Amino acid sequence: MKTIILSMSFLALTQTSVLAATQASVPKPAQPHGEKVYAVSKVLAAPYAGVITPAAAEFMNGAIDRANEEKYNLLVIELDTPGGLDSSMRDIIKKILASKVPVAVFVYPQGARAASAGVFISMAAHLVVMSPGTNIGAAHPVMLGAMPSIGGEKDGRKKDPMEDKVLNDASAYITSITQQKKRNVAWAIKAVTQSDSIPAGEALKNGVVDLIASDMNELLLKINGREVDGFGRLAVKNAKVDFMLQTRRQRILAAVTDPNIAMILMSLGAAGLFVELYNPGLILPGVVGAVSLVLAFYSFQTLSASFAGLALILLGFVFFIAEIKVLSYGLLTLGGAVSVMLGALMLFNRPSLGGLSVSMSILTSALISLVAVVAALSWVALKAQMRRVVTGIESLAGKKGLAKTALKPKGTVLVEGELWEAESVSGPVAEGAEITVTAVEGFKVRVKK
Repeated sequence: MKTIILSMSFLALTQTSVLAATQASVPKPAQPHGEKVYAVSKVLAAPYAGVITPAAAEFMNGAIDRANEEKYNLLVIELDTPGGLDSSMRDIIKKILASKVPVAVFVYPQGARAASAGVFISMAAHLVVMSPGTNIGAAHPVMLGAMPSIGGEKDGRKKDPMEDKVLNDASAYITSITQQKKRNVAWAIKAVTQSDSIPAGEALKNGVVDLIASDMNELLLKINGREVDGFGRLAVKNAKVDFMLQTRRQRILAAVTDPNIAMILMSLGAAGLFVELYNPGLILPGVVGAVSLVLAFYSFQTLSASFAGLALILLGFVFFIAEIKVLSYGLLTLGGAVSVMLGALMLFNRPSLGGLSVSMSILTSALISLVAVVAALSWVALKAQMRRVVTGIESLAGKKGLAKTALKPKGTVLVEGELWEAESVSGPVAEGAEITVTAVEGFKVRVKK
């Protein structure tokens, strides 16, 4: 009996082992793509508000690099921008598309916007979230420093071929991005070609953005369980959020690389140099002027300023300096103002996606300030030229003296403790009489009673 029981147990154990081996040899069906889980426990937030310039690209690209290198699970770029340079925008987009960590663009805080270049950056992100009261759109490219044309050919003017090329390139670029990210292609093209801009609610309804959230906590709550292409379903649990802020250097560069700030720096630098050249040795105006000019030229170089525009501005400064040295009754000042104005208008010749232009009010104020400085220095120089000589032989004119000998009409007089040969212009003068010098001719003086 015991033998039978042992035999049956051995048989059962053998069957179980064979069944397990058989099941193991059968491949399990692959899990659907949507079932892939991507855990989010470490989040990096990078707030940026301002124009998209090389300084902005450096900051955002640095945030993407940090998120990838320090094993963050998600990067959230809090964005508020009016637009910026096309080249800087493309640098950021290339970095986003190459990121191994999902990148979310969060248009934040309430009242913020993602305009022009901000639209392209948002469309390239893996997730796009907007705060209530924000808007996105108006991505029509313009030429820096140019006045935008309204109406195109409808008002009888032909479109600029360069503008058409830039517009077509921008349309194709945003189409490729939105197609890859499965967003609303039709609206994206409309945002570029017609400068369409929509609020957060409409953007969510039209499939332009993924979510609306008031703050970071709500964003993390709402993306939990959401499918992200290439990563799977997000699983957000007790996520720790670290913030990465701009460095002081980046903030300074961001402020300097603004066309309006560059024009102010250029004007300040020119004014400082004018004062130093008029009155050498003051030191401070020269130092401030030189530093301001260097910063202005750095900004112009970063924004790819036109050499012709810079040349005209410098020519205008030469005219201003000449006005101080040469009395032209304002002609050189007028020529300098016109030269600076024309140079500023043609200073920037590369395409921008909004947010970058030389404000006419800033340009006008800078010109008025320069003209005022030049006029003040010219007036001081003119007064100096008209001032009566107070040293040397010429300073004797108008001085009083005594006749050391009788003047009939020539003789000798004592003026300022010195004896001079003199000639009377008012008839004979008795010895010892008081005289007044009327003119100096070489080493002789003309006098009167």
